[in-house]
Amino acid sequence: MVKRNYLFCFILFSVFSFAFSLVDTRQVEITNGLVRAKLSLPNKETGYYQATRFDWSGIINSLNYKGHSYFEEWFGTYDPKKNDAITGPVEEFTQIGYESAPVGGEFLKIGVGMLRKADEKPYSIFSLYDIANAGTWKVKPGKDKVEFTHELKDASGYSYIYRKTVKLVKGKPELVLEHSLKNTGQKLIETTVYNHNFFVIDKEPTGPAIKIKFPFDIVGKGQGIGTVAEINGSELNYLRELKRNENVYLGDITGYGATEKDYNFQIENLKTGAGVKIKGDKPLAKMIFWSSSTTSCPEPYINVKAQAGQEFKWVNSYEFYVKDKK
Repeated sequence: MVKRNYLFCFILFSVFSFAFSLVDTRQVEITNGLVRAKLSLPNKETGYYQATRFDWSGIINSLNYKGHSYFEEWFGTYDPKKNDAITGPVEEFTQIGYESAPVGGEFLKIGVGMLRKADEKPYSIFSLYDIANAGTWKVKPGKDKVEFTHELKDASGYSYIYRKTVKLVKGKPELVLEHSLKNTGQKLIETTVYNHNFFVIDKEPTGPAIKIKFPFDIVGKGQGIGTVAEINGSELNYLRELKRNENVYLGDITGYGATEKDYNFQIENLKTGAGVKIKGDKPLAKMIFWSSSTTSCPEPYINVKAQAGQEFKWVNSYEFYVKDKK
C-alpha cells in the first residue's frame, strides 16, 4: 500500500513538473481581474521568438479587456527565426559596435546578446545574425506580473544585467513595463530603444476605423501620406483600408518637445470603442510611425546611456479603455 501511494505521488509530481516545465519555457498568463494577458518566454530552443531584431522579453501574444483584444499575430507566416514574427509592445535596441567590428567579429543587441557580423554590408533589421553569446535568462512569473532578467557576460567588455517587469496595475485596466539596465562591463553602453507597439485592436483592418492621436502637431512626410492616410494636426487618419503588402510610413516625425510629456499617444478602434493610451517617463529621441494592413504602430524612441557600473531605468505604461457605444 505504501509503495502504491509512493508510486502515485511520484507520477503526480512528474506530471505537474512536466506541465510547469512547458509553461516555464513557452508561455505564462497574468491577470489583475480586469485585464488578462498571455506572454511568451525567452528560450533559444523553444521560445516563440528566436530571431535577432527584438528584445526577447515581454512578448505579449494576447491581451484582453472587457471582451476586447489589443494584441495578437499581425503577420502572415510564423517562423520563430523570422525577425518580425513577434507580437505585442515589443522593444528593439539599436545595435552597438557593428560598424567597428570586423567580419566574423561580434556586436551587441541588448535583449538578444552578442551577435556575429557576417559581412561588410551595413547592419539590417531584416537580416538574421548568428548569436555568439546569448547570455542567460531568468524568469519569475506571478499572478499579475512577470519579471525577466537577462545577464550578459562577455570578453568584449560589454556586459550587463537587463531587467524588465511586465505587470498589471491593481484595480486598473493598465499595463506597465518597468526597465533597468545595469552596465557591469568596462565599455560605455550608449544606444536608443523604441517600442514597436504592434497593436491589433479587435482584429480591425487598418483603415478609417483606426484613429491615432499624438500630443503634438505632426510634422513629417512619408510613404502613403496623401494617398492612403493624411495628417490632421495631431492626428493621423486613414483615407481607406490598406491593401495586403501596403504600408504607411513616416520615418522621422518632428513637432515634439524636449520633455517626457510628448511621450503620450492614443490609438482607438472607432467601431468598437476600444482604445489605449501609451505614456513614457523619458523624452522622445526620435519618432516613427508604421502600419500595414493589419497593425498600426507608433514607434517612440528614447536615449539609453550607462557608464561602467551605472544603471539606467525607464517606464512605459498602457491604459486600456472602452467607450460606451450609443
